[in-house]
Amino acid sequence: MKHLLNLLAAIALLVWGTQLVRTGILRVFGANLRQVLARSVSNRITAALSGIGVTALVQSSTATALITSSFVGQGLIALPAALAVMLGADIGTSLMTVVFSFDLSWLSPLLIFVGVVLFITNQSSTAGRIGRVLIGLGLMLLALRLVSESTAILIQSPAVKALLASLSSDLLLEITAGAVLTVVSYSSLAIVLLTATLAASQVIPLDVALGLVLGANLGSGLLAMLTTARSAITVRQVPVGNFLFKVMGLAMAAPFVGLWVHQVLPFVGSPALTVVLYHLTFNLVVGMVFIGLTGVVARWVERLLPSAPQNQGRERPRHLDPSALATPSLAISCAAREALHQADVVETMLRGTLTVIRNDDLQLALDLRKMDDAVDELYSSIKYYLTKISREALGEAESRRWTDIISFTINMEQIGDIIERVLIDIEDKKIRKGRSFSDAGMAEICELHARLIDNLRLGMSVFLNGNVRDAQKLLEEKARFRDLEHAYAAAHLDRLSDNTLQSMETSSLHIDLISDLKRINSHICSIAYPILDSAGALAPNRLRVSRLGKLDD
Repeated sequence: MKHLLNLLAAIALLVWGTQLVRTGILRVFGANLRQVLARSVSNRITAALSGIGVTALVQSSTATALITSSFVGQGLIALPAALAVMLGADIGTSLMTVVFSFDLSWLSPLLIFVGVVLFITNQSSTAGRIGRVLIGLGLMLLALRLVSESTAILIQSPAVKALLASLSSDLLLEITAGAVLTVVSYSSLAIVLLTATLAASQVIPLDVALGLVLGANLGSGLLAMLTTARSAITVRQVPVGNFLFKVMGLAMAAPFVGLWVHQVLPFVGSPALTVVLYHLTFNLVVGMVFIGLTGVVARWVERLLPSAPQNQGRERPRHLDPSALATPSLAISCAAREALHQADVVETMLRGTLTVIRNDDLQLALDLRKMDDAVDELYSSIKYYLTKISREALGEAESRRWTDIISFTINMEQIGDIIERVLIDIEDKKIRKGRSFSDAGMAEICELHARLIDNLRLGMSVFLNGNVRDAQKLLEEKARFRDLEHAYAAAHLDRLSDNTLQSMETSSLHIDLISDLKRINSHICSIAYPILDSAGALAPNRLRVSRLGKLDD
């Protein structure tokens, strides 16, 4: 019983080590890996090569599938290119399996020691996260050695020998077992390495080991589908397409398992190396055979999972991919894109408001007021999505970005509320009473409105790029807008003293309107505060004008 527990503990340690490596790599290089994938999909060959490189680093084709799926969901990558990335991803993870099959246990103490030192020094820094990766690698190598030692002792037991002697190969059962173990452990890499070690220790026959390898490949595809099961249809298309490749590859490879055992084992000699080479060969053949069929399989998948037409009457979250939550840097990017989508809806409301004022369009006013519900829903969705991101996994810059997104969405939600109230006032005090602004008053409103649109666009740019000079310019607009509001209010009072009829009829609405536009501008300018604060450009109560010229972009 003790030796069996030792074996189970070693297996658990192997699975845990792969988890540490995967999450550590994604936290350190997550944003860079996304850029590599996004820039390498010009053709199927480069897409597959990028999948090999990224997955060899992350050591998880499932993680690559989640990143690639989110890109397809956001419209950044076409489905055929994403499927080519996944063919490369499977090759990448099998290459790492070959590397780990060699005896590297002598590296384990060094990796764990250096990793622990880096991790304890500063867990939230890049060095600390690299330390986490080194710890994971060290634990994987240690676990493989412990599995080998535990199985060497176990197979000496008469009961175990009798059990192994009674085993017969059942390929379907082996494939099923391999797939289930992969889903449970969340790692096909760990299962293939475990299978190779057990085969080397003669715990399982070689033909059984190869059946488990086929099951592990199938399980990795199934795992990606399960992980994205609640995502949008466009996100789910990539795992489904990759799963179809695996099923077709398995159908081709299964009849030749016995041939591999008889022809390759005598040439290679090592059962463990025979297992990992089979894993690599399987994925290489699948990649080479199906790389030219990504377009065909993409069409199959689109017929199987057709994209639902977008509901034009209601704005829904487009970029909040639940599968990206496992990769904090990717999830932050998704939330930022959704925040910009929310700002686009607000801009549509703001632009339409001037049309309502000019044309007395009640139907447009009603449609614009309904859009405020969409803005509120987007705000709630973004906020809830951000709360599901692990704050402990965020670095300092990502934590600031998390706060910036929350602040930005709050401002957009409040702007939407103000626009809704403005539209109600216009309906009640102008349109239904058949009143109109004076020519001078209308010109003032148009001038303020044009400035608002420009400032909103500048605010969106500041939020997206974090440019300090643009943030300074945006905050300076707050003072200019306030001065204009005061000047136009005074000009309106002058028109009242001249007994201008239109100005007298719309006086209350006019004063309230320019005041509300100033409030909207204040919310827009608030976008600049986090950027300037991070750059040290804010005093407790005012902008440090004396330092503006010394700040870098």
